[in-house]
Amino acid sequence: MTGLRRFEQITDGGTPRAAELADPATAQAQPRRRLPRRAVHGVLLLDKPLGWTSNDLLQKVKNLLRAEKAGHTGTLDPLATGLLPLCFGAATKFSQVSLEADKTYRAMLRLGQRTEGGDREGAVIEERPVSCNRSQVEAACAAFTGAISQLPPMHSALKVKGKALYEYARAGQSVERQPRQVLIHRIDILAWDPAHPEELTIDVCCSKGTYIRTLAEDIGERLGCGAHLCALQRSASGPLRLADAVRLEQLLDMDEDARMACLQPPDVLLADRPALNLGPDDAARFLSGLRRRGDWPDQAAVRVYGPDGRTLLGSAHVQHGELIADRLLSPPEIQALTFS
Repeated sequence: MTGLRRFEQITDGGTPRAAELADPATAQAQPRRRLPRRAVHGVLLLDKPLGWTSNDLLQKVKNLLRAEKAGHTGTLDPLATGLLPLCFGAATKFSQVSLEADKTYRAMLRLGQRTEGGDREGAVIEERPVSCNRSQVEAACAAFTGAISQLPPMHSALKVKGKALYEYARAGQSVERQPRQVLIHRIDILAWDPAHPEELTIDVCCSKGTYIRTLAEDIGERLGCGAHLCALQRSASGPLRLADAVRLEQLLDMDEDARMACLQPPDVLLADRPALNLGPDDAARFLSGLRRRGDWPDQAAVRVYGPDGRTLLGSAHVQHGELIADRLLSPPEIQALTFS
């Protein structure tokens, strides 16, 4: 059997009520009709609304699409908005890529006030006058660029002894935490007016695991006035952008075909990796898990396609001229993506 032949061989839910947008709890309380699930493959870029948990939104969209398998690529706090990539079917195999990717946030800080938990929901625990100029604000932001150490906040999802830190915080307990190293690539000042010095809006590009509320508090301490986080929006995750995301209210107003059309192919999660195309023989063997040898330069991460240059086979890395698979799509997944 030729390599090409072997390669070829492997190769409605109703519209919820508008009230669900304003009150996520209402969405969970709505009776659900049991509808047949189906294999759905792709990535939906959702513009997360305020007040929803990431998991509630995942379950909501999963039900709208009647998808069998779904996952997200890292949580956003209920008080945060912005880009939330949701993965379905084959795309879940690459969700870790987006989880590990650098993120970009737009954050609004309230200078002069410290709160419990470091955000606007917490009670104000200290107030100080804001007395600074533009150059001081710029210097404070610059001081936190590069590799820095952060102490995870008690109001975070980081787990200690099997419990999220916010569970301890809600019980009025504080537990010992270890500082974490993160990387802040840049902090740009988007808005600051000396006539209203309490309001500071910044754009932050950072590594995964960066706590923006901690960064806000640290900038406030650097300025000598304290600060807390008023609002947070994620605008990018790796190569994915908020500008390409769909809002929940738009999804709710769509019919099933329109919702499915919002799905992007799984390889959008790998878009910033070099592409590598394999011929029929190598493609078939690669999909069986065998290493392939070629004149490729060493690469820490590549996306691998079949002979047509469009059929995604999986992710891999190249070491000493060998292509080594990291995550592979299954034959049914490849067929579904090819004919979708």
